[in-house]
Amino acid sequence: MYSEENYLPLSGLQHFMFCRRQWALIHIEQQWVENELTAEGRIMHEKAHSEEREKRGDKLIVRGLRVHSSRLGTIGQCDVVEFRESPNGISLTDREGLYLPYPVEYKRGSSMVNDADRAQLCAQAMCLEEMLSIDIREGALFYGETRRREIVSFPDELRDKVTRAFEEMHELYARAYTPKVKTGAYCRNCSLNELCLPKLMKVKSVAKYVEAALCEDC
Repeated sequence: MYSEENYLPLSGLQHFMFCRRQWALIHIEQQWVENELTAEGRIMHEKAHSEEREKRGDKLIVRGLRVHSSRLGTIGQCDVVEFRESPNGISLTDREGLYLPYPVEYKRGSSMVNDADRAQLCAQAMCLEEMLSIDIREGALFYGETRRREIVSFPDELRDKVTRAFEEMHELYARAYTPKVKTGAYCRNCSLNELCLPKLMKVKSVAKYVEAALCEDC
């Protein structure tokens, strides 16, 4: 169990699983540069949080719900949680009946091959499970590019991946260590490209680069 002062932002999990160096630049070194893609994503999330709650049929829709987990050591917000009436659900303080929580995360692009988005949604579900003492078996990712939902289940394999990722994030954060870059096609669209300098770091270490620069006039 982690204490509250050691909680890491839940939103950082997606950064971490996409690129560990990107996560460290943002969350350890506190560096950030916005580009067109990140601006579109930010606006989409702001719209998702525009209203706190809404009742639609047998669903209570709550936006911007704050969640946390002492087991994972994280705190953050869910874009949307749909509380769906169910005999297997939980009671809510201001509502009659029983409800099952169903987290929904909004993303600007389209479904990804890697599990970065799915892991972030799973982490939200794990936070809700710990807070509400209930099992959550699935949620959904809504992608702005396709305007469709992707149903995501939360098997043990994905839950273990989330747990291991947070363990590594806490270890790196405690050491204030920024990992070296692993370059890929995704580097081109990263807003931190000019801060990260992936091509430079792939060719040589920073120490060797500085040494070569100092010895140019030798």
